[in-house]
Amino acid sequence: MSDKKQQIIDAATQSFSLFGYKATTMDQVAKMANVGKGTIYTFFKSKEELLDHIVSSVISEIKHEADAAMDDRLPFSENVQRALQRIFTFRQEHELTIKLLQEVRDIGTAAVREVMKRLDREMIAYIREKIEEAMAKGEIRPCDPELTAFFMFKMYIALSIEWEKEHEPLSQQTIAELFDLYLLKGLSP
Repeated sequence: MSDKKQQIIDAATQSFSLFGYKATTMDQVAKMANVGKGTIYTFFKSKEELLDHIVSSVISEIKHEADAAMDDRLPFSENVQRALQRIFTFRQEHELTIKLLQEVRDIGTAAVREVMKRLDREMIAYIREKIEEAMAKGEIRPCDPELTAFFMFKMYIALSIEWEKEHEPLSQQTIAELFDLYLLKGLSP
């Protein structure tokens, strides 16, 4: 990748993280990257394409973080919780995802809403792959991997984000225990 392209990506990431997508202009990115505005358009057709490129990198980073959280010696139940915890910790601590989630919530910018939906879809697809691998190894019983991944992802959002809007936040340990109880073991005695 050329130095100028990387300068543009870095500047746009910084601008999106500080000001949000809607408030970021290509003039601003050009100034921060120390390039002419036309230089940006030699690499990216639009601000939307630039955001999409940056979010693709973020998705790769999140997957790398989730992979690093897993340990082949641990059972699927522990690994999936570790991966989900890492995914959500990353999302809650990464400046860009924090700002983009805030923009979706406060403004509802269509382009940002779409890239955040893409990020969620990619994370669900990642979890689906792990479920398929666990089924192939006989670690879990056969299930609909897409539906199960969706449910795992949404349950983790509910327990780690939605719950604390009206209740005391749950510890990661409590979330792991609830996840295990309700999803992985079920409620049967």
